[in-house]
This record gives sequence, C-alpha cells and structure tokens, in this order.
Amino acid sequence: MKKDITIPEVKDVFIAVVQEKHLEYHTMDWNAYIINNSDQDLETVLIVSRGYSSTKQTAVMRHQLALLPARSFAKIEYMQEAVLALHNEFKVTFFKGNQMFDKTYVFRKNTINTKAFQPIPLMNTNGVLVK
Repeated sequence: MKKDITIPEVKDVFIAVVQEKHLEYHTMDWNAYIINNSDQDLETVLIVSRGYSSTKQTAVMRHQLALLPARSFAKIEYMQEAVLALHNEFKVTFFKGNQMFDKTYVFRKNTINTKAFQPIPLMNTNGVLVK
C-alpha cells in the first residue's frame, strides 16, 4: 500500500531570510519569507518553524497562508538575532491544484549572515536562500 503513495518533489518554492531596515525603530531586522516562483498558486500553505541546537530549542511557531499567488512572496516571521546561532527549520506543506506537497527547509547554524547573501528571486534584494 505504501508503494502506491507518491510524494511529489517541491520545485520553485523557497525560503529566504533577508535583512531589512525597520522603519519605526531604525534597526536592521532579519525576516523570513516564503517565495512561490512557480506559475501556479499555492493554497492552504502551512509553515511550522523552530530553532534548535543540541542544547537549546525555541518555541515552535505556526503560520498559515490561505493563498500564495504564483510568482509572489510573503513574510513568514521576524527572526531575533539570537536564533541565528541555531539551526532554523521551516516545514512547509501546501496544495498546488489537488496535489499536496511537503518540504523541510533548514538554515544551518550561523549560515544566516551578510557574507552568505545572494540574489533572492522575485524580491529584488539580497539575502540567504534555501531551495
């Protein structure tokens, strides 16, 4: 029975962390985004995030987007400076058409930094990207 279940590969959906200026507090904040670089809308997007190491763990955060249109992005959460020293995991589940997709994205500890910046699709900015 298990052999009949197929889990399709996730393509063109990414998680990015970018550093942005907070207009009110005049600080440089780290924010996580989900990017849908595909030609189809994503529906019922569920994101579960957490930070962890061998000795520490953050609270689990849960986020939901009813719809993430094709070729768009949405902010997931603000990331405090302290969690950048942890592994940061984002488990993403969504529907594309009638098919369910699931993927786990992991930013390894200390990999979210300005030295790791690269161009981020659709966002016209630089940041750290996990595909």
